Amino acid sequence: MATQRIVVDPVTRIEGHLRLEVEVKNGKVVDAYSSGTMVRGFEIILKGRDPRDAWAFAERACGVCTTVHALASVRTVEDALQIVIPPNAELVRNLMFCAQYMQDHVVHFYHLHALDWVDVVSALKADPVKTAEIAKSISNWPRSSPGYFADVQKRLKSFVASGQLGIFANAYWGHPAFKLPPEVNLLGTTHYLEALEWQKEIVKIHTIFGGKNPHPNYLVGGAPCSINIDDANAINIERLALVKTLLDEGRTFIEQVYIPDLLAVASFYKDWGSIGGGLTNYMAYGDLPTNGYGDPARYKFPRGVILDRDLSQIHEVDGRAADQVHEFIAHSWYEYGTGDQSGKHPWEGETKLRYSGPKPPYEHLAVEGKYSWLKTPRWRGKPMEVGPLARLLVGYAAGRPDIREVVDGALKKLNVPVAALFSTLGRTAARGLETLLVAAWAQEFYASLISNIKNGDARMHNGEKWDPSTWPAEAKGVGMSEAPRGALAHWIVIKNKKIDNYQLVVPSTWNASPRDAAGQRSSYEEALLGTPVADPEQPLEIIRTIHSFDPCIACAVHVYDEHGRTVNRITTF
Repeated sequence: MATQRIVVDPVTRIEGHLRLEVEVKNGKVVDAYSSGTMVRGFEIILKGRDPRDAWAFAERACGVCTTVHALASVRTVEDALQIVIPPNAELVRNLMFCAQYMQDHVVHFYHLHALDWVDVVSALKADPVKTAEIAKSISNWPRSSPGYFADVQKRLKSFVASGQLGIFANAYWGHPAFKLPPEVNLLGTTHYLEALEWQKEIVKIHTIFGGKNPHPNYLVGGAPCSINIDDANAINIERLALVKTLLDEGRTFIEQVYIPDLLAVASFYKDWGSIGGGLTNYMAYGDLPTNGYGDPARYKFPRGVILDRDLSQIHEVDGRAADQVHEFIAHSWYEYGTGDQSGKHPWEGETKLRYSGPKPPYEHLAVEGKYSWLKTPRWRGKPMEVGPLARLLVGYAAGRPDIREVVDGALKKLNVPVAALFSTLGRTAARGLETLLVAAWAQEFYASLISNIKNGDARMHNGEKWDPSTWPAEAKGVGMSEAPRGALAHWIVIKNKKIDNYQLVVPSTWNASPRDAAGQRSSYEEALLGTPVADPEQPLEIIRTIHSFDPCIACAVHVYDEHGRTVNRITTF
């Protein structure tokens, strides 16, 4: 049978612009190419600016991640200038981080990824009584009556009767890759709608501590808020109580809705525990400090690299080391002064545009040359998968009891081996399992913050090195974090009080990037190999595997023409 080229462009239910070109033979993917189709220009924008302002620009790389680029940015400046923030500021940052994870992961499962597993149209045939029985058998969630599910089904039927499916339009309903019975499809669809309502509540924590969401405020040296339990204009007792309520409600939703749904869906798709595994190397920078950013050994999410799926050994990650992280451009629309075949450490990184691809509209990418606006990062020359699966695997390999407990518990419930983690299904499950952990850790951070306040510690900012006259003539820093989608780091070079170089290496750069100079695929391209495709006209299986990474290509937000001239620039923040 001849090889067929499938083009998926744009990939929907993601953030940003992604094109996939996949070669299928005998019903399976034999090769794949991933292209980010918009150029990222933040490095250019930040050059020459005050380092203390970098977070406000970098944070706007994405409207979904909201806080994580700001966190990485303030950390890279603090690292360069050797600023240590107060414990309360670290706890507030951790709480904002946890709120982001809780909201982001729930939104991904229900609103970006669930429709790869849940057939909404099938829910029209469900028996609401049986759906209620299933719901009550897996959870104590109170909204589980037959009448409740019947009302949701009636709403769905009204969409269909009107000739429109509204938000559920244009999907591959009825595809043979869907396996859930109608009653479980109704359950998933119902919780899809509930999650839309819930997710807007948890991010109020960002508004309390950071003034707004998306893009809450941050501050080099600490947190952008003050604590005074009796002051209406500060973080007072009323606002702290609201944070506690939001965390409690969030944990309940995750434990009683998200996780039961995840395990229920996974139980019907165990075959996907052997599909989409992709790379065998995993990297996590780690996050959620419990003893300051400078002590990774005490992060809730540990730092490290796993090679060849060997969980008996964790390799050390050092963002400052010259021989570890490098970005390559052999197949990316950029140029280096030293040539396209060599990589550069981010401190020496360049962002020079060179588009050499076909002019839209075009049939296929010129994959033998440059075909993406994403650079290709490597750790010691090796491609890495980053994200929830990498974080859990590094934590599992590190022997963290809480991480091992949730992973082993899920594997036991599904009756699948550890090897099932290395898959599309494992990647999706890992995201849910770490949300369980984060919801519990958030309450620990809240308790520590309250304890500090009761003990009289209200410090939120270290202004010791705020004055640029105290800075060295030149400084370098790296700010590492774990965005919901994986390892995120910003590198900065400060000269004469201004940004001389700034480079973002984001999670989807690791996962979605094109091949490197040695021909090694990155995560998306490798994970698609061997994926079954029942109908090339409806490549649901391809989307299922790609969505398991939760693509976020929105760091590419400025458009240039083929001559490098600006076509459009967004100036509103």
